Amino acid sequence: MPRDLIVGNGSLTVAIDAAYRIADFSFPHVGMENHTGERGRFGVWADDALSWVEDEAWQKTLGYLRDTNVSDVTCRNEALGLRLRCYDAVDSDANVYVRKIVVRNLREEARTIKLFLHQDFAIYGHSAGDTAMFEPESRGIIHYKKSRYFLVGSSVDAQPGVTEYACGRSGIGGTDGTWREAADGVLSMTPIAQGAVDSTIAITLTLEPLGTATAFYWICAGRRYGEVQQLNRQLLDETPSRVIARTASLYYTWVNKSGEDLSDLPEEIIDLYHRSLLAVHAHCDQDGGIISATDSDIEWLHNDHYSYVWPRDAAFVADAMDRAGFHGMTRRFLEFANRTISSSGYFLHKYHPDGTLASSWNPWVRGGEKQLPIQEDETATVLWLVARHYERTRDLEFVRSVYKRLVLQPAEFMIAFRDPETGLPLPSFDVWEERQGVFTYTCSAVCAAIAAAAELANLFNDQERRTRYEAVLSEIRDAMVKHLWLEDEGRFARGLVLDGDRLVLDRTVDASTFATFYFGVFSPTSSMVEGTMKSIRETLWVQTEIGGVARYENDAYQFAADAGDVPGNPWLICTLWLAEHAIARASSVAELQSALDLVRWVRAKARPSLVLPEQIHPLTGAPLSVSPFTWSHAQVISVVRGYLDALRRFRLAGSENSTHALSENRAAESR
Repeated sequence: MPRDLIVGNGSLTVAIDAAYRIADFSFPHVGMENHTGERGRFGVWADDALSWVEDEAWQKTLGYLRDTNVSDVTCRNEALGLRLRCYDAVDSDANVYVRKIVVRNLREEARTIKLFLHQDFAIYGHSAGDTAMFEPESRGIIHYKKSRYFLVGSSVDAQPGVTEYACGRSGIGGTDGTWREAADGVLSMTPIAQGAVDSTIAITLTLEPLGTATAFYWICAGRRYGEVQQLNRQLLDETPSRVIARTASLYYTWVNKSGEDLSDLPEEIIDLYHRSLLAVHAHCDQDGGIISATDSDIEWLHNDHYSYVWPRDAAFVADAMDRAGFHGMTRRFLEFANRTISSSGYFLHKYHPDGTLASSWNPWVRGGEKQLPIQEDETATVLWLVARHYERTRDLEFVRSVYKRLVLQPAEFMIAFRDPETGLPLPSFDVWEERQGVFTYTCSAVCAAIAAAAELANLFNDQERRTRYEAVLSEIRDAMVKHLWLEDEGRFARGLVLDGDRLVLDRTVDASTFATFYFGVFSPTSSMVEGTMKSIRETLWVQTEIGGVARYENDAYQFAADAGDVPGNPWLICTLWLAEHAIARASSVAELQSALDLVRWVRAKARPSLVLPEQIHPLTGAPLSVSPFTWSHAQVISVVRGYLDALRRFRLAGSENSTHALSENRAAESR
């Protein structure tokens, strides 16, 4: 089930699914150490019966307060005559998750109801050895194990303290958990349990006829008992209501900080653009890592997840935020990358947000011989980002601080990591992490990296390196035309794929070949790029009512078996790569509109909360794989920035069809 809401502060992150259940709860890094066991349940006792909000009887609308990372959720049950308005937030300044619950009585009679809130933590990702207990000083429930503590509290009418609760065993010995106790509206008041445990609290509310009552629920996260106690006291001193209001105000100010006039964009695209900025923010760790997704449901299929830092994905996300003017995020990621890259000048597959090496399926041996289990484009994309960040910020001191590890060492590695006969990079794994060889995408990224290294060498007046880098760049570009260009089809091949010890030409149409223009290797209007992009549009566009672009022909990843004769599931990033090309080749304002139409297509595939998945079902448009997917949001940001930049260049040139504006546009896009 997709995550419709993500709230977090770079340390504590809470993901909520479409049924309005807490589905992921990570601390102390974004997406790392997911402490959720069973999903947290939220129920209402009314009319002598219990109703869980996740049930279909509740009509739910999950969204956000405009331009914030504070939720705005409505749950309505006509049969019970109740409407809930809920606001979820993670304090921007402290590791505290807060939910405000406003209950409206839709009947003309006074009533007393109960709210039940259920917690089932699996601390450190497993439930063995957990403890749940009622703690009398805070009058809250504390779940803990080792150096992870979670304090659950509540208040009504400014009166804090849990007054009804149960701690018990969960999923062991035939017990489902304490949430079962809520069925009769009364909890056992069991004060402690250990092992695989859960807890449930009840909040009693008195409702006047057609009246409202408000309750607050929160979870403080810390490494020590005293820390969560202190967080609880701070929350009560400030009040939960003020924490939510302050956090909403901060996000609103942050996303609108530039005061930029966005009136050239339709309102629906402004909303998606702002939501994308905020979605990226929620996936950025305090230590600089940018994870791909917090949605852990993917584990059901792969026994793993997307809560990792892929250097390539993160570089694309950081570049988009840089284009939008949020340079601090990019700098923090580059600092993370500077700490993480190997001393030999390359990145491995992926990393945890604390910088430690993550799981991988790329082998260190092939045919009994040692090999590097890398995707070379990941290293190249980070170097490319360094130069782009400098171009935007002119922060010379920062570039100096990362110059050796993120520029010189990777550049020298990539120059050495080449086939002396072809001049192309040696085989590595492709952008999709599925095959090994020499790919058009990887070669394009390496060209961009070597070009960036030449620019930065010139910045520091290292002319010998600059000359050598430019010569290598020319060699790789020429080798791409010689070995990867399909003259008979007028397009670039996916690449040369390893088949045993041989490299075999792979003619598959692959959306990743958009990189030939995006990384500035070839002009967006050159016949080679035009032919390549034409093949992507004609071959990979999904010919259903849903539309969109598949990754490549016969893509089987997460493929919907009932989809029929389509190339694969539509991916949002691949579809938006067509928009990038439309912007790069545009010679007038009118020619930019197709890019905007593709952003509208993406907007139509968003969840009601405007979060975007990785891919969608080609027949129904339902989200597949993870949602939200950080790169999808970053690609929206990149296209919107490219559209606005091109539009303003055209206007500045004084003509909607200015050749000067066109050349400026292409030069900027090729950098």
